[in-house]
Amino acid sequence: MDLGLADRVYVLTGASRGLGFATAQALVADGAKVVISSRDEKNVTAAVESLGGEGPAAGVVADLADPGAARALADAAVERFGRFDGALISVGGPAPGTAAAMTDEQWRTAFETVFLGSVRAARVFASALPEAGAIGLVLSSTVKSPVHGLGLSNGLRPGLAMAAKDMADEYAPRGIRVVSLLPGRILTDRNRELIKSPEEAAAVAESIPMRRLGEPAEFGRVAAFLLSPAASYVTGVTVAVDGGMLRTL
Repeated sequence: MDLGLADRVYVLTGASRGLGFATAQALVADGAKVVISSRDEKNVTAAVESLGGEGPAAGVVADLADPGAARALADAAVERFGRFDGALISVGGPAPGTAAAMTDEQWRTAFETVFLGSVRAARVFASALPEAGAIGLVLSSTVKSPVHGLGLSNGLRPGLAMAAKDMADEYAPRGIRVVSLLPGRILTDRNRELIKSPEEAAAVAESIPMRRLGEPAEFGRVAAFLLSPAASYVTGVTVAVDGGMLRTL
């Protein structure tokens, strides 16, 4: 199936590695061009090279906690490639620990980066997108079911998913789609940090109906489809990419 991605241009935040980078790979493989960002210049440069260099990819060092970051990224897409068709918004997972154990300062910091940074980016990107643009937010399975020891994520991600749903309603008349993606246990650096031993990895895999952890590329292909014109009538939804782990509808 032709996803209609040829020559379209997407901004991806937090995309020098992990799920954002896997999505960038899937987009570029289907003919799109990408602007990727993260806070680490070395990682951004390496990611751009891995994507094929400056032909299909450009890199910008940016932090979504900076109020000007999203506008700078949208402008970079237009300046570098002449257009801007969509965005994938991903921020790093907040510090582990139970909700009750987190300090006020940890909650404020997580809110500024995970929640407000994502909402602001979606708002700014939507203002710059043409009709038929698309925005995807990388959230977590914690939107629908808490994960032990991830209290900040359990607290913030569900509200962010509802904010995305609200924005989907608002932007739909302009033809702009907003979707949320809920990755489960996928073999990213983040999950490698959370899973402490081979025995724990085996137990996690056993809890997933497909009996294995996911690969980043499996997430990236789903995200690329949802951002593409092939998904032109899909908006306001949360899509789990979790091997069947979530037990909710």
